[in-house]
Amino acid sequence: MTTVILDLDGTLADTAGDLVAAANACFAARGEPAPLDARRDAATALRGGRAMLRLGLQRTRGAWTEAEVDADYQPLLEHYEAAIDAHSRLYPGVPEAMRALRDRGWPVGVCTNKPERLAHILLERLGVRDLFDGLVGADTLPVRKPDPEAFREAAIRSGGDPARAVMVGDTETDHRTARAAGVPSILVAFGPEGEGVARLGPDALLHRYADLPALVERLVAAPAPG
Repeated sequence: MTTVILDLDGTLADTAGDLVAAANACFAARGEPAPLDARRDAATALRGGRAMLRLGLQRTRGAWTEAEVDADYQPLLEHYEAAIDAHSRLYPGVPEAMRALRDRGWPVGVCTNKPERLAHILLERLGVRDLFDGLVGADTLPVRKPDPEAFREAAIRSGGDPARAVMVGDTETDHRTARAAGVPSILVAFGPEGEGVARLGPDALLHRYADLPALVERLVAAPAPG
């Protein structure tokens, strides 16, 4: 039995627009112009709220402190939750691919560096929460990706075996997580970095979700020779 664990932002769904809007709302609350752009800064958005705030502060002020980042982090989460699915959309073929994986009897779960509660809310709003057997977020454990324990816990919560699993993601963090856990790494070629993720040397690139079941089977589910 193979377990398939997927990242959320930039892998299952394009969420950059809502993430950037939440960060810009923090600057607007102080009467400052919006420093971030959803298209240009998508890769930064998918590195998390603090990464967006640091970039925005650099652009608006030049000099900034981590205390300023910390002060805006909770307001950012509140802005984000208030409009978590205004622009976010699943990538084409996600529901069908998840059902195809489950039809094979393979557990499917999510391992994200988004706070767990917000990940649950977003998947519910996108109509796919019931397609995932387990979920681990940034605050589920004392550690988060790329620590392999986050991945292993996601596999266990999904009812699978962490040693017979695969990680599907879109960033270096996801690739490093897979390597640390000793499992194959599949990176999507339609996230913010596109084909550029090939530079990381994943075990496979995913160009469309319709190919995921066969790709997983080729990597980890094929019977051993002899």
